[in-house]
Amino acid sequence: MYEHKHIPRVVIAGTHSGCGKTTVTCALLQALVNRKLKVGAFKCGPDYIEPMFHSRIIGAKSANIDLFLFGANTMNYLLAKNGADLDVSVIEGVMGFYDGMGVTSSAASTYEVAQVTQSPVVLVVGARGASLSILATIQGFLDFGGDNQIGGVILNQCSASIYPALAAEIERRFSGRVIPLGFLPTIPECSLESRHLGLVTAAEVHGLREKLQILAEQAEKTVDLDRLLEMANAAPEVTFSPDELALPDRREPVRIAVARDNAFCFYYEDSLDMLREMGAELVPFSPLSDRALPQDIHGLYLGGGYPELYAQTLSENVSMLASVRDALGCGLPCIAECGGFMYLTESVGGFPTVGAIPGASFDNGRLTRFGYVRLRANEDCMLCKAGGEIAGHEFHHWDSDDPGSSFTATNTSGKTWGCVHSSDTLYAGYPHFHFCSNPVFASNFYGACLKEKHRND
Repeated sequence: MYEHKHIPRVVIAGTHSGCGKTTVTCALLQALVNRKLKVGAFKCGPDYIEPMFHSRIIGAKSANIDLFLFGANTMNYLLAKNGADLDVSVIEGVMGFYDGMGVTSSAASTYEVAQVTQSPVVLVVGARGASLSILATIQGFLDFGGDNQIGGVILNQCSASIYPALAAEIERRFSGRVIPLGFLPTIPECSLESRHLGLVTAAEVHGLREKLQILAEQAEKTVDLDRLLEMANAAPEVTFSPDELALPDRREPVRIAVARDNAFCFYYEDSLDMLREMGAELVPFSPLSDRALPQDIHGLYLGGGYPELYAQTLSENVSMLASVRDALGCGLPCIAECGGFMYLTESVGGFPTVGAIPGASFDNGRLTRFGYVRLRANEDCMLCKAGGEIAGHEFHHWDSDDPGSSFTATNTSGKTWGCVHSSDTLYAGYPHFHFCSNPVFASNFYGACLKEKHRND
């Protein structure tokens, strides 16, 4: 049995990374929110940072949709679930429109997401330093892939003086095949800074609210938001099969502490929602500023982030280090991904940390084991039996001299390596994963938390 949902939506795709699709997406989201519309946001791919910007704008979570982390049915379910009862959802693409897993593949690309979801696409084209060549770029994207859903184009970093001529030429040459929807000029004061893993997080951007309002006011002036909404409302229904999702059932409540601060902020909200829907109360805390773990908890989730930027502060919070160390020593179930894993090692950049796991974390000076992976358990552990698998990804500059060997990671080119420290109460390693890839992992973590809850019964 299939369900069909009307989800007004549009994909904001880019010709390449750096063309301005995040800036355009944020401008559109804020402008639509300013119109008092109920707005949703999504990010193609596994990125954590762009959804933080989306969430700051719409005041609600931004979800990831990804054809490697989960299949088409799950992706359409998440799109329908998170887009329900909204006026419009804006889906930000990843990298260039056709860029997928590998140099010559479009697998898991924005293009493939648009095909599977049948979502209309607006192509963001960087116009700085070009004029007629912009049309050659547009034509190339229109002709390169079939069923590409491209219906509109926005020119970024385009001057007001040349846009009318370019828009008229787009109308003339493409005869309505693609619609010019407007432009954004260069706005230096609204640029978003980057660091080694991409953009700085939303919480770190000084004057973010002011920047977003400047972008929104510009979009209201120079982007045809009404035609954009028309495109979104004309999108076909989203179709999925609930019977194929295998979501966990609701169970007895547990309390799970979740690290939430500038050092630990990389989470998939739909993963956390799965725990909530099973009955979990997620209790936020800060390893940076709180003195101890929350009381009466039955599990711990340490997400990724930037612990290396706050290593000294984390190290100096010795009462929190002791609280985490003691809790893990007593068997508190714990998931620690990437930055969370680093926090549990003996040190980060020479600063002593929890020390619940052997090894030191150090700056490798470059991206290390970067990209999508399949994780396969080499032994029984908290999350699965030996042989259990889940999709994930690694994206980090730092490394450990003991990354673990409980799982084997295999990337898309077939290269393998050992990773993860695990036990019947622990998953700690560099790979991130999404519970929607294999809900059994969520169910087993929840089961370990329930066991902890009743340990002294």
